[in-house]
Amino acid sequence: MAATPAIELDVDGRTVRVSNPDKVYFSQRGETKLDLVNYYLAVGPGIVRALFERPCMMQRFPDGVEGEAIYQKRAPTNHPEWVETARVSFPSGRHADELCVTEVATVAWAANLGTVVFHPWPSRRDDTEHPDEMRIDLDPQPGTDFDDARRVAVAVHELLDEVGFVGYPKTSGGRGIHIYVRLQTRWTFTEIRRAVLAFSREIERRIPDEVTTKWWKEERGVKVFLDYNQNARDRTIAAAYSVRANPRATVSTPVTWSELAEVEPNDFTIASVPQRFAQVGDLHATIDDIAHDLTPLVEMADRDERDLGLGDAPYPPNFPKMDGEPARVQPSRAKKKD
Repeated sequence: MAATPAIELDVDGRTVRVSNPDKVYFSQRGETKLDLVNYYLAVGPGIVRALFERPCMMQRFPDGVEGEAIYQKRAPTNHPEWVETARVSFPSGRHADELCVTEVATVAWAANLGTVVFHPWPSRRDDTEHPDEMRIDLDPQPGTDFDDARRVAVAVHELLDEVGFVGYPKTSGGRGIHIYVRLQTRWTFTEIRRAVLAFSREIERRIPDEVTTKWWKEERGVKVFLDYNQNARDRTIAAAYSVRANPRATVSTPVTWSELAEVEPNDFTIASVPQRFAQVGDLHATIDDIAHDLTPLVEMADRDERDLGLGDAPYPPNFPKMDGEPARVQPSRAKKKD
């Protein structure tokens, strides 16, 4: 199909060029690149709040979501002067200047580059080493689905209430659920990850038939995995209001705790979420109103270690060996070596 002429949009006084606006990005529904850009403009306050001042990796699909994915950590050097960046360093020791959203025009500009999914850091650029966001990732394993995740979310909500934390849930855009908690910027990635691991282990103790914290897939079983490693540095989750890379054009959508009992994640798409946003607003609008003290979960981790002998758990494979980490060897392979 021949490319259609580029158009220019005025976005709060910024000129954003959209090339080939009629190119189909989502084959199942037929939405185009321009539909993607217009979606992000429609939920502008929500997506900007989710990304604001955070280093952000762009997951680009220049040929549509069924084409090749480009995971772009470095912002293009030829970006407009009003597009901002944030410098981050990686476990490898290298660094990059990543996209840093401060206004909706930047989101529209990135969408024109084929950015479908926005993956922000849990920290902001003024202090990238101390996150202000704790992330609880409910990841259904094979044989489980969103219904299983929503049941686990009830237990997560109860434990958050017990420790005095306010959690903000959203659909992942697939089968999972993400829950965010704002933190005071006093803790490192390592400390927050350890705290979330302890939180997850407590959920596992309460509903062991439904939840696992096992890192190795062969050990997880038919359960919902609580992915504590999403809190390790340079690990990111699709932002609230981010579109997901599937032909259905689903959206990672904030929901209320009461809604979790009934919502169907496939109902949240780039076609339906703008109307929902216009009606209910940004359900994460108050997320920055309180920054929690992580101490209750740090103490939970200390008790696990002292009373139960529970130390660290494996990191993702791209990380260097971490202090206190157990052997990063798949259990079945370790047995063969023995």
